[in-house]
Amino acid sequence: MYLEKIDEPADLRELDYDELDLLSTEIRTFIVDAVSRSAAGGHLGSNLGVVELSIALHRIFDSPRDILLWDTGHQAYVHKMLTGRRESFGRLRERGGLSGYPSTEESEHDWIENSHASTVLSYAHGLATAQEAEAGDGRRIVAVIGDGSMTGGMAFEGLNNLGHSGRNVTIVLNDNGRSYAPTVSHLSQSLVQIRSNPVYMRRQARFEKIAENIPWAGEQLERGISATKAAIREMWEPPAFFEDLGVKYLGPFDGHDIRGLEQALTNATKFEGPVVVHVMTQKGRGYAPAENDPIKNMHDTGSIKPGSYTAAFTETLLKLGEEHPELVAITAAMPDSTGVLAFGERFPDRCFDVGIAEQHAVTAASGMAMGGLRPVVALYSTFLTRAFDQVNLDVGLHEQPVIFCLDRAGITGPDGPSHHGVLDMVLLTKVPGMTVLAPSSYQELQTMLTDAVEHLTSGPVAIRWSRNPAPSVPESHVGSGLRARRAREGGDVCLVGVGTMFNHCVDAAEALAEGGIEATVWDPRAVMPLDESMLDSLADQPLVVTVEDGLRNGGAGAAVRIALDDRNASTRVKVLGVPEQYIPHGTPAEIFADLGLDADGIAATVRTLLDR
Repeated sequence: MYLEKIDEPADLRELDYDELDLLSTEIRTFIVDAVSRSAAGGHLGSNLGVVELSIALHRIFDSPRDILLWDTGHQAYVHKMLTGRRESFGRLRERGGLSGYPSTEESEHDWIENSHASTVLSYAHGLATAQEAEAGDGRRIVAVIGDGSMTGGMAFEGLNNLGHSGRNVTIVLNDNGRSYAPTVSHLSQSLVQIRSNPVYMRRQARFEKIAENIPWAGEQLERGISATKAAIREMWEPPAFFEDLGVKYLGPFDGHDIRGLEQALTNATKFEGPVVVHVMTQKGRGYAPAENDPIKNMHDTGSIKPGSYTAAFTETLLKLGEEHPELVAITAAMPDSTGVLAFGERFPDRCFDVGIAEQHAVTAASGMAMGGLRPVVALYSTFLTRAFDQVNLDVGLHEQPVIFCLDRAGITGPDGPSHHGVLDMVLLTKVPGMTVLAPSSYQELQTMLTDAVEHLTSGPVAIRWSRNPAPSVPESHVGSGLRARRAREGGDVCLVGVGTMFNHCVDAAEALAEGGIEATVWDPRAVMPLDESMLDSLADQPLVVTVEDGLRNGGAGAAVRIALDDRNASTRVKVLGVPEQYIPHGTPAEIFADLGLDADGIAATVRTLLDR
């Protein structure tokens, strides 16, 4: 077993290439086993594809002296194994265990907590600038970007500035043709065609030779030769994108050939300025179920669970698609997990996967709405916040009826601080004309989506739901429109539970009743606008406790408090929610308990407030 002997990157340099091939096989077996055993699952396909690449990087570069950056961070499992964290995989993505992304708290080999895509080239530009300044110490910057990250606009912004600055950065483009799902990009195919076209390569070499052999020509002829080369690229193949931006391009190379990768990486370090090393890898390599998964190459081990909020969304979106030909769906590289895959299969011309490009998704949706379509934008809550400016000014300001369907809202669990969807209510409730809905059950989500499509047409609508299981309720427990629903009555305290927290409030009320405290429980359903009849009722209560799984400062509870203040109500309002801190990974149940947002915590807060 070679893997057991690898405790730090230097150990890799003791192995020959035959031994490294055996090590690669052992690593893949280890990853499959670790992800299968983890109660929280993990990212499988992306890490199986970067085994040889990770080995080559750590043999050529001297981490942490050389700075290795990963984008996206979910492809860094092998990097973690090679930097002394192999034993920690027994608690992958579990409370107190190994993070599923790079973590500065775990290792000096991790520089950035990078789980949102397309950011690494900007980090690299900043770090390279610092290293080349007087205060810098000349470390080499290596940025691994791939698994779809090059579909994000921020990546191109960083690339443009790197080319302009001429900073020394080695950029490894891990091209597996996919992000979460198949990548929406022609860039990789174009680059392969350019570099593999012998006509282009022969003509380029011939014209360069001519330029070199005519010393009297001066700058004018050199500029002419450069223009001619550009014309040849345009004539025979797509533009050499990277080199047009001032970034040297090498490749493509076999991402599973360690010897070849090492030679390519070594060559890249000999150039001045930024260099792209284009590497072709296979997502899910070496594990048949991943290789044969046509949707996402087992990107992760999650799927849409029957009876989940996402399943309710999928079912209703299909039904509404049949009834409303103007309905279209948009997602950002996650058609499966956001629940639009079935819609895309049924209506392929009405489903748009824009890649990891949330800003574009939102503004494009606004344009579709302006043209008479009814767009549904399906994103994770945490990823919508990357496009808040577009939500506010491109959709809200234009009063376009775009429907935002936000999966993984609130506390999500094993993905950690970058994936908890705790900002959406704070932000979206500040967009004028925005309607924000929070379902508490499977049936409520179905009703809300139907109402959004058929009735809420005067402006944008956001529906946010939890990753937690969706309760199934009878029709009598389902509201309608923008009206709140009172589920229980009592005279001692009133509990207002937003979305999935409504069910925690119901359980808390039952626990309180055992001690003689009777609670009214409201499901507000609409966070914005708040139901006036509910507010009138709350104004007559001595104590109101609001509970939400978003930031408590500026969220739903704060809106309730302000509304009651505007009524000059004497009601005492206690707002329970997520504090302004980064919440580490763990199960939702563990995190809710820590934050006092489970039934026991809510009941304990009420007893304290009532001094009982």
